[in-house]
Amino acid sequence: MPIARINDHNMYYEVHGTKGDPVLLMGGWGTFCHGGDGHLPRGLTDNHRVVIIDYRGIGESDDDLKLAPSIDLYAEDAIQLLAHLGFTQNVHLIGLVGMGACISQVIAIKRPDLVKSMMNMGAWCDTTDQHFVDHIEILRITHRDAGWSAFQRLVCILSFTPEYYNANYQKLLGPQGPWRELNGRFAAHDRFINACLAHNVTAQLKNIKCPSLIVHSHLDIVTGPRLTKPIEHGIPGAKGIDLLDVAHVVAGKEQKIKFAKLVNDWMASVA
Repeated sequence: MPIARINDHNMYYEVHGTKGDPVLLMGGWGTFCHGGDGHLPRGLTDNHRVVIIDYRGIGESDDDLKLAPSIDLYAEDAIQLLAHLGFTQNVHLIGLVGMGACISQVIAIKRPDLVKSMMNMGAWCDTTDQHFVDHIEILRITHRDAGWSAFQRLVCILSFTPEYYNANYQKLLGPQGPWRELNGRFAAHDRFINACLAHNVTAQLKNIKCPSLIVHSHLDIVTGPRLTKPIEHGIPGAKGIDLLDVAHVVAGKEQKIKFAKLVNDWMASVA
């Protein structure tokens, strides 16, 4: 089982693919590990060594609750893991919504020598938007006061298009559905939220030097273009792409095929 002692905690990780530049791919409040690699953009592991991780407190990674949670802490975990794996340059960062995209921003700011490119989706660069803050807070309150099942139902309603939810809610909801990593792990979720709400790098975005692609999902009511456009505008030379029919989560065969092409085309352009 691939667990390493990283930044004073036991960190679980997986590497998929055997050739090409390394890619650190991170999502939101969950993990692509433990069989979840099937949700990676198709074709990515054919040409890259893709690193996926369990954040502190979920999956097989433990945590030190005496440490204050922060996006900087999670970024340092990732940086030290990459060093442990011998990936010290030409690392591509892919943040697929939420916390993982914010972590990517911090790594790109702190370690320009490490990062070759960055892709951000469903992210934010500060928490001055009260609509966003209240979204996150109501998710915390729901998980804390009504339990994980109510939280899962609410976050799924917010994250998928109505059409996809209506057609798939029976398989989305339940212990094997999305955000299952947080079931019984409210303390970890609470720490994630505290870190997310303290994230503020707007003034530092100008220090990101790597080629950057910022994805704007127009049906995302949580982290839509009003939050992602400032990231594009803050990073010198960043490119933006608008996905008019995508919500917070890319879902459904057709969307996943199109999104995989977007990711692989971007990776080919920064090779």
